[in-house]
Amino acid sequence: MRAMICKEYGPPETLEYGELPSPELGKNDVRIRVHACGVNFPDTLIIENKYQVKPELPFAPGGEVAGEVIEVGEAVQQYKPGDRVMALTGYGGFAEEVVTDANRAVPVPPGMDFVTAAGFSMVYGTSYHALVQRGQLKEGETLVVLGASGGVGLAAVEIGKALGARVIACASSDEKLQIAKDHGADELINYSSEDLKTRVKELTGSKGADVCYDPVGGDAFDAMSRSMNWNGRLLVVGFASGRIPQLPVNLALLKGYQLVGVFWGAFVGRDPKTNYKNFQHLFQLYGEGKLKPHVCRTYPLEKAPEALNDLLGRRVTGKVVLEI
Repeated sequence: MRAMICKEYGPPETLEYGELPSPELGKNDVRIRVHACGVNFPDTLIIENKYQVKPELPFAPGGEVAGEVIEVGEAVQQYKPGDRVMALTGYGGFAEEVVTDANRAVPVPPGMDFVTAAGFSMVYGTSYHALVQRGQLKEGETLVVLGASGGVGLAAVEIGKALGARVIACASSDEKLQIAKDHGADELINYSSEDLKTRVKELTGSKGADVCYDPVGGDAFDAMSRSMNWNGRLLVVGFASGRIPQLPVNLALLKGYQLVGVFWGAFVGRDPKTNYKNFQHLFQLYGEGKLKPHVCRTYPLEKAPEALNDLLGRRVTGKVVLEI
C-alpha cells in the first residue's frame, strides 16, 4: 500500500513516499480504507521520537483517519465492511489502509464528508473530554482558551459555548482571533500585543478563569498559572510553544485551583464507553449547527511533509487534512 514512511527519525523532510505492507488484522480490529487523514501536532513529535507512542521503524505517522471499513476481526460485532467510520489510530494513518481496535472507531454521522470527519475526532474528542470529564465546565463559568485558532483550541471555543460558558479566546494575531470570534468566542486577547495576565484580570473582574484550556504551554501557561479563579481548573493539553513549563505549586495552594492533565488517547483506551457517549453528544451538537469544523487546507498524501511544516510554522487555523 502507498504510504508516507518514517524510516529514520527527523523533521518532516525525512519522510519518504513509498510502499509499506498492509498491517495485520487482529480479532478485535477493523481494517479501514483511508479516504482522509487529519494532520496533528503529535505527528510532528512521533517522527522525531519525541512522543510517548514509539512505533518501530519503519512506520507511517497519522493518528486520526476517516474512511470505509473493508475487513473486521472475528470478534468485532459493531462494524461490517462498507461502514463509514472515523478512528483514532495513534500512527499509520498516512497510508491507503490502517488497522485499529474497533473500540477506537466511531461511525461517521450522516451528512458529514470524509475530509470533515478526518479533522473531527481528535480535536473535538480531546476538547470535549478536557472540558467535560477533566474540567467539569459548568454553564455560566468563564473559560479561557489558549491557542484558540488552532485545531483543539477552536474546538474548545465551540464546545465551551455549546455548554453555556463565557469564552475568552487567546491567540497570537488579530486574524486568528477573528476566526475564534466567528466560532463563538465572547472576548478576545492578543497575547502578542497584550499582557495576558492583565487582560484576563480585567475581563473577569479580577476573579480569574474558572477553567483554562492550555494546548500551548510556555509563557502562556506561566501567565495563566497566576490568573485562575478560586476552585479553578487549569487543563494541561499540550505544549505547542515548544517549552514544557514548570509550576510553582504554591500558586495552586494560594489560589485553591487544580492542575489537571488531559490525555484523550489514553482515555479512549481506558473508557471507550464514555468516549462513545461523548461522540454521540458531539454529533448531536454538530447536527444542531453548534459545531462547525474548520478545515483550512487539504493536501494529497505525497505532500504530507508540507502539511506538517505548515502546522509547525503556525500557518494553520483549524485543521489541515490529507486526502488519500
